[in-house]
Amino acid sequence: MDLSRAHLEAFLEMMSAERGAANNTLESYQRDLDDLHLFLKGRKVALIAATPGDLTAYLAHLTAQGFAASSQARRLSAMRQFYKFLYAENLRGDDPTSILDAPKKQRALPKILSEDDVTRLLALAASEAATEGPGQLLRLRMLALLELLYATGMRVSELVSLPAKVLDQEGRFLMIRGKGNKERLVPLSRSAIRALAAYGEARAAAEKAGLAESPWLFPSAGKEGYLPRQVFARDLKDLASRAGIRATSISPHVLRHAFASHLLQNGADLRVVQELLGHSDISTTQIYTHVLEERLRQVVETHHPLAKSAKNPD
Repeated sequence: MDLSRAHLEAFLEMMSAERGAANNTLESYQRDLDDLHLFLKGRKVALIAATPGDLTAYLAHLTAQGFAASSQARRLSAMRQFYKFLYAENLRGDDPTSILDAPKKQRALPKILSEDDVTRLLALAASEAATEGPGQLLRLRMLALLELLYATGMRVSELVSLPAKVLDQEGRFLMIRGKGNKERLVPLSRSAIRALAAYGEARAAAEKAGLAESPWLFPSAGKEGYLPRQVFARDLKDLASRAGIRATSISPHVLRHAFASHLLQNGADLRVVQELLGHSDISTTQIYTHVLEERLRQVVETHHPLAKSAKNPD
């Protein structure tokens, strides 16, 4: 047995006996470290003798192979455990992983709906809310929830916990209490105002007929006293399915993303969107600039003379 293999097996035995690592974990460590061993062999470097430069080259190799940052981070974790073991056992005098940086994960771009999808969703909600009969209060509630969410981009937790006194206010602005108990003012669309008024009238009529009064705009019999966000998310997916939109592509948070992205797409300033979303740091809002980048690319390809000449060479 070569020395590298002996060290690797000793490490796996320690992880099993002292750390109680599960078989799946041990197999994962073995696969990852076997791959590192093979890479180092190609560089004529023994596993026990790898330098920080060798290990950095291995991570670069993984990047070139198309490994995701999360997969690289898992392999780096295996390397760290292995070389810490060698150092602790006095099998080498240093830990070459101590100065390695974890691969940076790319921030996932938000899922968004197209303007056509949102229009279709709102149109169906409005059509269903106009249908009189049993359950109309719930249908009017869904329309009000959607209109408010898309008009303001508020967080779902902020939306479902709005106080009932919202119904008494006049004007086109709504005060929202967000994270850190911070308040912000957001404008309401005319359609959101109409949906809110229709829901308010139906709710008042239901209270006269015996529905218990509540301090919450969207009351519920649950522990919190207001509509659970999970219930809203479930009902939203059901509505999306009826509108011909994939249920997996939608959630209350996706509508918040749509609000921000559609504003930017139509020329809104990033600082304004930051204020409306209640982001304390503009770097959080900048995730939406991918919408602007795509728009700018399309503008350049459509209007720039060099782009035109590239498409139509002489």
